[in-house]
Amino acid sequence: MASVAELAGVTVRRGDAVLLDSISLIVDEGERWVVIGPNGAGKTTLLQLLSAQMYPSDGVVGLLGEVVGAVDIFELRPRIGLTSSALAHRIPDHETVRDVVLSAAYAIVGRWREEYDEYDVARADELLASLRVDHLADRTFGTLSEGERKRVQIARSLMTDPELLLLDEPAGGLDLAGREALVQTLSDLCLDPDSPATVLVTHHVEEIPDGITHCLLLDHGRVVAEGPIEQTLTAANLSAAFGLPLEVGHVDGRWSARGVG
Repeated sequence: MASVAELAGVTVRRGDAVLLDSISLIVDEGERWVVIGPNGAGKTTLLQLLSAQMYPSDGVVGLLGEVVGAVDIFELRPRIGLTSSALAHRIPDHETVRDVVLSAAYAIVGRWREEYDEYDVARADELLASLRVDHLADRTFGTLSEGERKRVQIARSLMTDPELLLLDEPAGGLDLAGREALVQTLSDLCLDPDSPATVLVTHHVEEIPDGITHCLLLDHGRVVAEGPIEQTLTAANLSAAFGLPLEVGHVDGRWSARGVG
């Protein structure tokens, strides 16, 4: 099985701060990873490396058979699907939902004078339907609820048929109903064998969808534990990452955690 992402001894520094400290990680084809840790653990920094948005201070980042720093990143980035709050803030409120998805074909935000063929439009509409937001295609992005925006962003991230899908806190800011609906959508995506290798970042184990195969626990830029999720997401490991006693549950494909003592 080929790797789609490989970090070897990666460190990221900003001034005196060490955001990631000697991280090594391999994500193979067909794997679905969740990255969990407290605020300041380095989760978003890791995703910036995996999306070729940042260079490491030390170590090597390999993505899709290329080494970051030795390849044209503008050719690499369209092969990676990304959803994040930073990207969402760049989407114009007046942009139609269909154009939000379509413009990913050119790796841009905000449609301008570029041309799209019938295949592109059909692909965008197919993705919107698969995320159950096709009825919003002609609405503007600024009129959508937070849950609808999340689904549209996921559709956008899949537009180029990426080889690696990165989801940065996709359920962040949603209420209970919105979270549960989105987690079910993510479960469908993770359980689909045709979906790309996936890395999902979250603070909350309750947001882990069914179908996630591996887990990386971070704290203060260091790896606490990594590996198959059933072996890694334990009470001992999660307690070590968050610095307090926690009890972990796993029922019907869903995870939970609560404080003890």
